[in-house]
Amino acid sequence: MAASGTLTVDGPAVERSDEVLTPDALDFVADLQRRFGARRDELLRARVARREALAAGDTLDFLPETADVRAGDWTVPAPPAALLDRRVEITGPTDRKMAINALNSGAKVWLADLEDANTPHWRNVVGGQVTLRDAVRGTIAYTSPEGKHYALRDADATPVIVPRPRGWHFDEAHVTLDGAPVVAALLDFGLFTFHNAHELLRQGRGPYFYLPKMESHLEARLWDDVFTHGEEALGLDHGTIRATVLIETITAAFEMDEILYELRDHAAGLNAGRWDYLFSIIKNFRDAGPAFTLPDRNDVTMNAPMMKAYSDLLVATCHRRGAMAIGGMAAFIPSRRDAEANERAFAKVRADKSREASAGFDGSWVAHPDLVELCAEVFGESLGGRPNQLDRQRPDVSVQAGDLLAVAATPGDRTTAGLRGNVSVGIQYLHAWLAGNGAAAIDNLMEDAATAEISRSQVWQWLHNDVTLDGGVTVTADLVGQVVAEEYAALRAAVGEEPFDADPLWGLARELFVGSAVSDDFPDFLTLPAYRAVLAGERS
Repeated sequence: MAASGTLTVDGPAVERSDEVLTPDALDFVADLQRRFGARRDELLRARVARREALAAGDTLDFLPETADVRAGDWTVPAPPAALLDRRVEITGPTDRKMAINALNSGAKVWLADLEDANTPHWRNVVGGQVTLRDAVRGTIAYTSPEGKHYALRDADATPVIVPRPRGWHFDEAHVTLDGAPVVAALLDFGLFTFHNAHELLRQGRGPYFYLPKMESHLEARLWDDVFTHGEEALGLDHGTIRATVLIETITAAFEMDEILYELRDHAAGLNAGRWDYLFSIIKNFRDAGPAFTLPDRNDVTMNAPMMKAYSDLLVATCHRRGAMAIGGMAAFIPSRRDAEANERAFAKVRADKSREASAGFDGSWVAHPDLVELCAEVFGESLGGRPNQLDRQRPDVSVQAGDLLAVAATPGDRTTAGLRGNVSVGIQYLHAWLAGNGAAAIDNLMEDAATAEISRSQVWQWLHNDVTLDGGVTVTADLVGQVVAEEYAALRAAVGEEPFDADPLWGLARELFVGSAVSDDFPDFLTLPAYRAVLAGERS
């Protein structure tokens, strides 16, 4: 292993941090940073260059230089035994209580989220690794401040644990190498793999990952090199590490074959996610004019032409290459008090999961344990006795570049209610995020950072394209300011004036949301300025 140089950890004290921030583990992270940090930086510059080309009037298409990859007759390795059946996956942060609930849910996979359903508060970064270490070994337990005890019902029958590290764009400010922050993805991957890979293999599982925010096949190539080196450094057989890539950017949608090809021996599948995908469309084509303005975010379903094209292409690509196709999130949180609302919501979830199963997906996501049984039932009807639908090809699918970019054909309205919803939910989520909660229950939905991103980006898009809402009202800075003031007042009334005024995070959440939704400058990721606010709070 390469010399670690000067790696410094400088964060608030976290209980049991000594169990994961060990000298050998940190040396492994330092080695990864030295080998791959500069390449990550190059890839971020490539993102900027592509975005500038789009701003100058360029568009997206399938890459001519990789046509041979798309036309080639190749497949990825068969799924490992532990990932053969992924009909229902539960997602959630590495908070101990929620982790235990996920592990007791009966799902086939737990997406253990170190990314969008988490926040980068140092206590969450380190505490998440402690949670994962205990979860892998079946020793995880938790007692709430009220005295309620949580533990695993059966440590030998838990879902397969698949962590999601942070995206390539994020740096970890609390860990520096030679004075510069390390890449957060390398820290998250490095600590988990170092501490858990061999234990997982002993159990008949392995170090498996979800990879978020990928924008090109070259970013997948970097992950493949990280995996290969990690395997060599830790004495793992090549191909032990397997990854499922979230196709949640419009640029990655044009490179699905190439992404699987670059990962090859490490590829497990692709996932279709809605909110970040819509956010990416707005971000990349924000200066492309009215044809790229979306209707209310809740009106943009997976049945919209561009979303159906993306979904069908993902299934067809995956199954042609022998990879799993995993569907999107059912974010509904059942209510203990409103049976009628539950009935309506469960019907929508059933319809959505039925659509995915019929389209050929091998499994799908849910956010709450109460939805596991429903999702498993729906997919079971399509699977029969099979563990997956890898044998189902989609020769009927023929998707062109224009199909993926058919934003103007998206049905739906642009409404004042939609504007208000974006403002209210965006501020509420940011308040939760700033407090350290990345998985926030808002209006009976489990929201993560993608919610804030699509909310603020849609407000930005409508404002900067002079969109006309229902009733003939044009979105202006004055209108947005009025709606923000009214929705903020409504939140203050709902929370209670005294506790609301005593909590400075409400004002900070409003400031961050408005700054990202109204300013001419469009932050690439809202979580970056929010992280700077968190760091300022930790160090004050």
